[in-house]
Amino acid sequence: MSMSDRLDPAALKKRLKALETQAKEAQSTIDELRAHDALKTQFLSNISHDLRTPLAAIITHAEILRDGMLGEMNPKQRDSVRGIVNGGQQLLDMIDEILTYVRGASDQVMLVRTEFSITEVVDQVRMLNQSLAAKKHLTIERLNGDDLPPVYADRDKLKHVLGNLIGNAIKFTPDGGRIWISMSRRGKNAEELLMEVGDTGRGIARDNHELVFREFAQVDASPSRPHHGTGLGLAIARKLVELHDGKIWVESELGKGSRFFFTLPLNAPRE
Repeated sequence: MSMSDRLDPAALKKRLKALETQAKEAQSTIDELRAHDALKTQFLSNISHDLRTPLAAIITHAEILRDGMLGEMNPKQRDSVRGIVNGGQQLLDMIDEILTYVRGASDQVMLVRTEFSITEVVDQVRMLNQSLAAKKHLTIERLNGDDLPPVYADRDKLKHVLGNLIGNAIKFTPDGGRIWISMSRRGKNAEELLMEVGDTGRGIARDNHELVFREFAQVDASPSRPHHGTGLGLAIARKLVELHDGKIWVESELGKGSRFFFTLPLNAPRE
């Protein structure tokens, strides 16, 4: 553009009009993408609900057969039905994970904060995962926490976060390994709780530390990968921790295990 064009009011007016047109087109594209994103979220919600109902019925009927309520089965038949129940439960857990993600993406997740013992919650989640750990000869230890004051948080959401971290540790730790949960106070007035879930698993390369918290991301995305899932677990965990005004991160190296950390407020704010 020449000096005369820059000073020409007509040229300036034409240029401003072109910029306004570009801005409108950009806004139109943004609005269209938002509409598509809303449709995607609604679709995931609808399909998850539609899948959950018949799957729950399949699991229920399989459990009736497994428990011998319709007559005794031979050992091979019982093992087969157990496989149906376990596989169905895994699918149900994945569907529930998608539903949790959809609610978070549409800002429908609400916290119900109460004061409770963090050690009780940790022990509950440990017990729920004990059978899975036992199959791989893993130990799950709580190293400390008996002297901690109550936390002020959403109990169910915290159980979800811990369940995800411990479940991942079980999944990615070889047979005979170790998993631990550690808790400590931190902050200027020790007002914050630092939680750690560690394992002796295969570890995560430094370049993938942020990737594991992204939606639908898989460090190993190949069809032949040994562990399958939605890729939403850690993204949901981060969402739930951040709703508590906390932070979550990982410290890990390949071949040296992983340590996941997150923070939570210890006490309710004063009135």
